[in-house]
Order: sequence, then structure tokens, then C-alpha cells
Amino acid sequence: MAANDPEVHPMELTEAQPKTDVESASTPSEELRRRKNKRMKCLGCVAVLAILLTAIILSFALTVMHVKNPKFRLSSIEVEDLSFSPSATSPSFSLKLEAELAIKNTNFGHYNYENSNITFAYRGTKVGEALISKGRANTRSTKEIEITVDVNSSNVSSDSNLAGDLDSGILSLNSYGDLSGKVHLLEVFKKKKSPQMNCTINIDLVNKEIQVWNCN
Repeated sequence: MAANDPEVHPMELTEAQPKTDVESASTPSEELRRRKNKRMKCLGCVAVLAILLTAIILSFALTVMHVKNPKFRLSSIEVEDLSFSPSATSPSFSLKLEAELAIKNTNFGHYNYENSNITFAYRGTKVGEALISKGRANTRSTKEIEITVDVNSSNVSSDSNLAGDLDSGILSLNSYGDLSGKVHLLEVFKKKKSPQMNCTINIDLVNKEIQVWNCN
């Protein structure tokens, strides 16, 4: 009896279905969208960085590079060796003042100043003077300067108001001066600045002390 040959079934060939126009176009379109999104993100990052950089530059210009005039003030003053005569015929006064001046530099750079003078005056006439030697006020700090000045009435003995002022027990003086110098920024930029001082000083002649002083 002959063996039965196995039944052979021919493979059915499936014909590949062609992609539709929508399917074939979908991949390039998505790729374009992704590239566009990446470009937009990059542009956004660049814009943010530009804004931050501008803010930093503006902040630097408004703080570090903005140079202010240092403040020049009389910070303390005391009377030494005071004598006076309210005589109507020959009024006079003589005293020594111990004072401390302050140069307040708020800039982001040191301030170099030249030699200068501080004048003490009675009713507009000089009665004493002190020398300020050239120096330096460091960055964002206060420089203190001690001075001693002899004040007397030799230049105002003929002033008709002197006897009455001395007799009142209060001697009013003005102290003024200015500095000439430059603020140095980053050791490259230099800006000229000339702070001024103008103070009124009332001296209690009887108690030999400063009654009050005020600086503008």
C-alpha cells in the first residue's frame, strides 16, 4: 500500500499595500515640526540669556560704575586752651580746636585726594586754618583725619560786632573747605570729584566747650 504523500499547500503571497499619501507625508511633517520646536526653544533660550545679560550690565552700570561725590564732614570737635576778653575797647579771643574730619567714600573704587586747607572764619573773616595732607579713602569706607587748629581774633579785632558776641558768651564760627581728587574704578577709569564741607560751630565761652555744630 503506497504511503500517502503529504498534502502541500502553496504559500499565499500577500501583496504589500501601498502607503497612502497621508501616511507617506506624516513622517516628514512631524520631523519638520520637531525641528521647528527645537529652533523655537533655542531662540527662547537666547532671548532669556540676552535679557539676563542686559539686566546684569544695567545693574553693573547703575551700581559699580555710578560714581558719587564722597561726603566730607566734621565728625567731632573739642575746645582746648580757650581765653577771651569782651572788653569794649579791645575785645579778643584765642583758642585751640581739636577736630576730626571724615571722608565717606561710598563708591566701588578708592578716592585719592590732594593737599587741601580747612578754614575757620568769624563773620566771613579767616581766624584759623588747618592743613589736610593728601591721602586716600578706600573703597566703600570712611577715612578719618585728625586736625589741630589755632584760632584767634587778630584779624577781626576791629570788628564792631566782636565785643557784643563775646559778651553774649557764645562765639559762632564757620568752618569750610573742599577736596580735589579722583575716584579710581577697576584701576582703569578715573572720575574727578570735589566734595565740600561747610559747618557752623557755636562755642560756649564760659564753659569752654562746643555748644553745637552743624554741617551742610
